Amino acid sequence: MSDPRKTAPLAAVILAAGKGTRMKSAQPKVLHRVAGRPLIGHVLAAARALDCARIGVVVAPDLPEVAAAVAPSMVVVQERQLGTGHAVLAARDFLAGFDGDVMVLYGDTPLLRAQTLARLVARRAGGAAPAIVVLGLRPADPGEYGRLVAGAGDSLEAIVEYRDATAAQRAIGLCNSGVLIADRALLFDLLSEVTNANAKGEYYLTDIVGLARKRGLSCAYVEAPADELLGVNSRADLAAAEAVMQDRLRADAMAGGATLIDPRSIYFNHDTRLGRDVTVGPNVVFGTGVVVGDGVEIRAYCHIEGTRIETGATVGPFARLRAGTVVGPGARIGNFVEVKNSILAQGATASHLSYLGDASVGVGTNIGAGTITCNYDGVVKSRTEIGAGAFIGSNTALVAPVKIGDGAIVGAGSVVTRDVPADSLTLARAPQVDRPGDAARYREQAKKDAGDKGKKKE
Repeated sequence: MSDPRKTAPLAAVILAAGKGTRMKSAQPKVLHRVAGRPLIGHVLAAARALDCARIGVVVAPDLPEVAAAVAPSMVVVQERQLGTGHAVLAARDFLAGFDGDVMVLYGDTPLLRAQTLARLVARRAGGAAPAIVVLGLRPADPGEYGRLVAGAGDSLEAIVEYRDATAAQRAIGLCNSGVLIADRALLFDLLSEVTNANAKGEYYLTDIVGLARKRGLSCAYVEAPADELLGVNSRADLAAAEAVMQDRLRADAMAGGATLIDPRSIYFNHDTRLGRDVTVGPNVVFGTGVVVGDGVEIRAYCHIEGTRIETGATVGPFARLRAGTVVGPGARIGNFVEVKNSILAQGATASHLSYLGDASVGVGTNIGAGTITCNYDGVVKSRTEIGAGAFIGSNTALVAPVKIGDGAIVGAGSVVTRDVPADSLTLARAPQVDRPGDAARYREQAKKDAGDKGKKKE
């Protein structure tokens, strides 16, 4: 999404230095995940969609994992956490020489959409070109949000933090999200005047609105849906954000032409891609990296990650598809089948109770129930290659590395340890031995032995 103003470059500063103590986690708060992506990853995606010329992330000291997660964005260290205004000031050197507008965002607001930020940017460039534009919201419970003191139209007179607000100001329903945009030079000029003379003894970013108004500069606000501005500060907040994100992803999937039998029981990753006329049954979970072609049916209780499922294939119920799997056109994966790093060609079938790991299965090949590819010998993992039109009988163990030729038939219960030629009928099991009458003799002897044991106990 490009900058709608076409006049000045845009930068973003994302504040992510909060300790996140309420998460009670060894992991930095902004690296906790919603729909498979770190919280800050969602914020970065929204900022990048606006073609920001520079993006900087303000973090506390000693957080190398955050720096790795936000690359290639620049990391700015805030040595001491003295408030939001102080945090933005930490990015002054990062933005030195930048001539344009700066958006201030927060690393713990994963639900904020790029479209909403585009509205913020457009208002800054719009009528009367306000010096500062703030993103506001009207939550059902305003709680301890800072309040936006609005004037006529969308003009903004001040932002008052809850602890410093009067009873009348606390009654205002329009709240501050913390997200704002201003010219870079003006932003840092105003921040240089901010003091910590407030209830928390912190340097508030929000004070720049009042300072701008004292200079006679106009300020404005843009109102956004409250659910986009949900901040994650606890595990309960994380669950609430996940629920909102999943509802979005479900709605997007259905709008794109997929049928979800029981939408609330289906969980998507942020990067799940479904084609048209896909049907997804109840209780399906998509991990990262799943692409599903048109006309695919995914039946109930499947777990799928790192997989491409091509047109017309059927998966499940109760199937697990792991990273590196490709299910070809019209192929079928049935119940209680696990597939890992394997390719099933067009029309191949593995209908039930099988494990296919590090394997390739040819066109039209049938994998019988209970078949496994023994891909790991405790040291290395090896591949199994099965040709086209083959038939693998039930309860077969294919000990990799091994190749099964085109059109081969492997008898049920076989343990295959060497390559099978094309069109071979292969049996790899001990011959059956029948001993007529021995069953009756066995039972008689068993009864006698049991009686002798009872007498010895007496």
